[in-house]
Amino acid sequence: MPVTSETISIVIAEDHEITRVGLRLTLEQLDGFVVVGEAGNGRQAIQEVLDKKPKIVLMDIGLPLMDGIEATRRIKAEVPDTGIIMLTSHDTDRDIFAALSAGADGYCVKEVSSHRLAIAIRAVVDGAAWLDPAIANRVLRACATGGSQLANSQGTEKSDHSPLSQREISVLSLIVAGLSNQEIAERLTLSVETVKTHVRHIMEKLAVHDRTQAAVKALRQGLV
Repeated sequence: MPVTSETISIVIAEDHEITRVGLRLTLEQLDGFVVVGEAGNGRQAIQEVLDKKPKIVLMDIGLPLMDGIEATRRIKAEVPDTGIIMLTSHDTDRDIFAALSAGADGYCVKEVSSHRLAIAIRAVVDGAAWLDPAIANRVLRACATGGSQLANSQGTEKSDHSPLSQREISVLSLIVAGLSNQEIAERLTLSVETVKTHVRHIMEKLAVHDRTQAAVKALRQGLV
C-alpha cells in the first residue's frame, strides 16, 4: 500500500522473525496501515524510526542490544510525536510503569486481537493513550492501593502531601482507566468544560504535557 497522509505508517520492533512477519502480514491486510520498517533489536529500532519517520512503533520490551523501554525513551527524546505502543508478553508492574514512564503511548499484550490492535493504533494516532483492558485494570488497582504497587516496583516512597485535590485525583483515576473527557464528565456528573479545567490543572501541577504522563507521574509519586 502506498503511503499517503491518511495512511498510518508503522515500524515493527520485534526480535522474533516469525512474529515480526506475522505482524506485518496482519497489519497490511487491514485498511489504512502500512509497515515501513522492521527492527530486530532496540538500536535498530531507533535508527528505523529516525530514517522512516513512522506514525507508530510497535515495540517489544525484550529486545537484544537495547531493550524496548530504553529504545522508547530515546525515540521519544528524538521524535516525540511518534506514537509508541508496547506490544509484548511482559506484563509485570515494573515493566508496565517503566514503559509508560519512558513515554509509551499504549500497552498491549501479544494475545491482543488484530481488531483491538487496530483500535489501539488509531487511538494513539488520534492523540489518546491506549491500555490493554487487563493492563488498565492493573493500573487501576495500583491507584486503588494508593500507588503502593508502583512504589514497591520502582523503589520509591509514597508522598504524604499530594498537590492534587480530591476531585483532581478522581479525574486522574478515570484518565488512567482510559475514559474520555465526555465519559469522565458523565461518571462524575460534571460538565465537559469542568473536566477539561481539572485535566489542565492536573498537568500544570504535575509539570507534564499529556494525560499518560500525568497518570504515570502521579502513580510513581504515590499521589493516587
